[in-house]
Amino acid sequence: MTVAFSVEYKSRGQKEFAHFFLPQNATVEPQSSCGSGNTSHPVLVLGFGAGHSLTLNFSELANKYQVEELVFHYNLSDATLFHNSTAGEVKRVSHKTIIQAYVGTKYRCISSKDVNMKNVNITFSNVTLEAYLTNGTFSMNKTQCAEDMVSTTAVAPTTPKQTTSQVPTTSPAPTASPPNPAVGKYNVTGPNGTCVLAYMGLQLNITYPKTDGKMGLDLLNFIPNNTTFSGRCDNTSAFLNLTFEKTRVIFHFALNASTEKFFLQGLNVSTTLPSEAKVPKFEASNNSMSDLRATVGNSYKCSAEENLQVTNDTLVNVFNVQIQVFKIDGDKFGAVEECQLDENNMLIPIIVGAALAGLVLIVLIAYLIGRKRSHAGYQTI
Repeated sequence: MTVAFSVEYKSRGQKEFAHFFLPQNATVEPQSSCGSGNTSHPVLVLGFGAGHSLTLNFSELANKYQVEELVFHYNLSDATLFHNSTAGEVKRVSHKTIIQAYVGTKYRCISSKDVNMKNVNITFSNVTLEAYLTNGTFSMNKTQCAEDMVSTTAVAPTTPKQTTSQVPTTSPAPTASPPNPAVGKYNVTGPNGTCVLAYMGLQLNITYPKTDGKMGLDLLNFIPNNTTFSGRCDNTSAFLNLTFEKTRVIFHFALNASTEKFFLQGLNVSTTLPSEAKVPKFEASNNSMSDLRATVGNSYKCSAEENLQVTNDTLVNVFNVQIQVFKIDGDKFGAVEECQLDENNMLIPIIVGAALAGLVLIVLIAYLIGRKRSHAGYQTI
């Protein structure tokens, strides 16, 4: 999930605002727990910075689970976030029930969701979470948030770019949730032929500060027919450049010679945000990634949605991706290496099927034992 904070505090008698995001290096604190039966419930505590923490307390009722309470502790003596703060104490704010989903489903919400507390506004976006898991991984089914099902701004079906406002209009027009992007086919040719072959749907997700101090969400689906592609490659690195309208995404792939595997090492994003953005010209990059990994000569494939995190507020989401880099024979994909998400999704029906087969076997054995016992006692003459 992406979490943006806006905190009001006093600096030399004047009101000031600190805007920051939950960082990538936030740590799961020891207070976190899966709960214990009826005595305690799951709690997730994320610590970051100089004494700041975000706590999600979960509870379960009937067929639903929820974030029963959200707690945020922030340390006003942290000068890196709260410049010239006149207070030095740790503040605590909380809010009741912000997220709810059915047990056995993952909660999914792309749109921004505001939580307003005293002097603090927290904005959640691109959230995927689940509590009370049964098999240690996300469920195949999902509970979609109301914000994704009803947009606050009418958007024409042909318009790929959507901006979710923090302030609802007086008469919101219901629209469909943002569709998955269409799959495009892209390739890069090097000195020895095709060196990058990629099929994928591409979506850009950016959370940004607005001029009014609140947070906005910009969601952009790349349209393959209107997307241009280029790139270059050598023996150990390859670049795929995709440009759609005023937005460019550059994929940087690298080769691990010792393991003979290729992987996505970096992403660079540049775009123009809506006019309400505090800084409309936007750029972000991450050159320490390790995603989309497969053996050279094979292709990486994932049908599930994958969220590639560029920064705390920038995601590149890929859908139905299949990609191969460096060694490509005849412009065709090699043997497929499935992603972990797809393997987990395949594992669920196998487990269910095995459980049902076991149940049938138990019933059959019990039936045979019952028949045998029914003939015990007096024998017929």
